[in-house]
Amino acid sequence: MAKSKGPEVHQVSARQVEELFLTLRAQLSSETYSLVESLLQTLLWIMGVLEQKKATLGRLREALFGSKSEKTKKLFPQEAGPEDPNQAAPQQAKRKGHGRRGTEAYPGAKRIKVPHPKCSAGKLCPECLKGKLYLLKKPARLICIIAQPLFNATLYELERLRCALCGKVFTAPAPAQAGRAKYDPNVGSMLAIQRFGAGLPMYRIAKWQEYFGVPMPASTQWELIDAASAVPEVIYNTLIHLGAQGTLIHNDDTFMRVQSLAQEIAEQEDGGRTGIFTTSILCQTGSNQIALYFTGRKHAGENLDQLLKGRAAQLGKPLQMCDALSRNKPKASVTDLCHCILHGRRNFIDQIENFPQECRKVIESLREIYRIEAQIKQDGLCDADRLACHQAQSAPVMEDLHQWMKVQLEHKKVEPNSGLGRAIGYMLKHWEALTRFLKVPGAPLDNNLCERALKMAIMHRKNSLSYKTLRGAQVGDIFMSLIHTCQLNGVNPFDYLTVLQTHADEVAKDPAYWLPWDYQQAARGSLDSG
Repeated sequence: MAKSKGPEVHQVSARQVEELFLTLRAQLSSETYSLVESLLQTLLWIMGVLEQKKATLGRLREALFGSKSEKTKKLFPQEAGPEDPNQAAPQQAKRKGHGRRGTEAYPGAKRIKVPHPKCSAGKLCPECLKGKLYLLKKPARLICIIAQPLFNATLYELERLRCALCGKVFTAPAPAQAGRAKYDPNVGSMLAIQRFGAGLPMYRIAKWQEYFGVPMPASTQWELIDAASAVPEVIYNTLIHLGAQGTLIHNDDTFMRVQSLAQEIAEQEDGGRTGIFTTSILCQTGSNQIALYFTGRKHAGENLDQLLKGRAAQLGKPLQMCDALSRNKPKASVTDLCHCILHGRRNFIDQIENFPQECRKVIESLREIYRIEAQIKQDGLCDADRLACHQAQSAPVMEDLHQWMKVQLEHKKVEPNSGLGRAIGYMLKHWEALTRFLKVPGAPLDNNLCERALKMAIMHRKNSLSYKTLRGAQVGDIFMSLIHTCQLNGVNPFDYLTVLQTHADEVAKDPAYWLPWDYQQAARGSLDSG
């Protein structure tokens, strides 16, 4: 039987790809084009990864079809022993987030108080005719949810009259609630939250609005979002300055698509950098957390360098948490570097099938560290007490693991070039930064906080596919930064953006007074003074 021949492989340049996309965009509907572009981008990414040998087949499979659970109990299920008929089966705790939600889960619901039609406090009980009724503190509650468009419209038909003799026309005055502008100031804020907070592309919003008879074309959406970004940009710049003074900074990046930058890269002749990235930087300043996004051709470390230029000279070096990629480290600034333990752990997860016992040793040791960390969080320990607890309980576990890994390589129990050998080599090479939590108060274990923040940019990339211009990317950075900062500090982002638009002049004069954790007090003060 003849061996089947594989498909012919065509090598195409970045410029040819862009020209192909431009041709397809002109000939296909927006939905069909989005699907075709996504499929072609996926194919090009797979070819690039395989050609450059940047990922194992296991990692490639996970990227395409989703990863399995990396929890230890899933990776190493307990072996079932003989069943004891006299022993009751252990009851599993009910998983969080399952079951009906209580009425307290609807803080945005409109509240209407309904009095009893016949009974009232102080009157006799209609049942026993002896006792007096009193009002219970907690009323009975019913939730009623209705469907509606994202944006409603009200059409005011102003009566017009014309004089039959002189021809003068008299138009009824518009009611006060009609306002002066076609679009309410909060429309731009809502569009920004839908686009950059929820990852909803503008063409989908336009389609949704068409269903309800209130058109909102994509071009109009962009104009409203761009106009609504002026005041948030003032806050964004203030957050950048404040974040530079942070005590703990997380950073990482992910690739992004910006059509105008891609065109520039395709036309460059000097063989310069071809990547486009969105960097996420999270800064801890006191009890507040700040999320910052930067999109362009700079890596995470370069963006961190730019941020730290605004750091006060008298402040010491901040803690920095990132993975061990060199592009995440700043070149011009000094930080106390911490590396993510979970990145090292993931290398062992990839080798479980080949080295189950050795990988189990590492993974279960790190599980003990996270068990101790979970107990620390539950007890609410301060940074100094947390450090003392880890030094007492986690240090022996990490030292035992350290010695075990050194023995594996020094005594030739593991081939250094094998998958397990490289995983151990990674841990030993970065051991000092991986164990910073045993020496410095407040040093985190991992970079999960930053990776969760990057999901906002990744969701936008997957759903909207790309930014058209660098200005569009900058607007996205502004709104993502404010939206995620609100989320990190327990603030409603729509309420916050609406208040910023309402008090635009005051925000411009003193933006530091209108940060997410202070804006409600500022709004009350403005109302009182007004």
